[in-house]
Amino acid sequence: MRMTDFRAGWDVVCNDGRRLGAVKHVGRNYFVTSRFGFAADLYVPALYIANVEHETIHLSLTHEAAEQMGWEEAPRDDDFEAGPEDDLHRHI
Repeated sequence: MRMTDFRAGWDVVCNDGRRLGAVKHVGRNYFVTSRFGFAADLYVPALYIANVEHETIHLSLTHEAAEQMGWEEAPRDDDFEAGPEDDLHRHI
């Protein structure tokens, strides 16, 4: 599966089974997760995706760790420099 296959509304679940939120937008090497209530959206780097199945993205860290990663800010422009393989087309 590629990042381009992700769709808004898919669930995002941490490795402790707790739901982090839902996909809101997909970027080149991250996706934006909306959370419940007044919590800020999170810009989750593709690096933390452990698995994707049945329209659910499973992360490789706990809910508590994800909440403390500082992902409330959008990535800087220089984070978008493509490497040997553009993350947007990376198979997960």
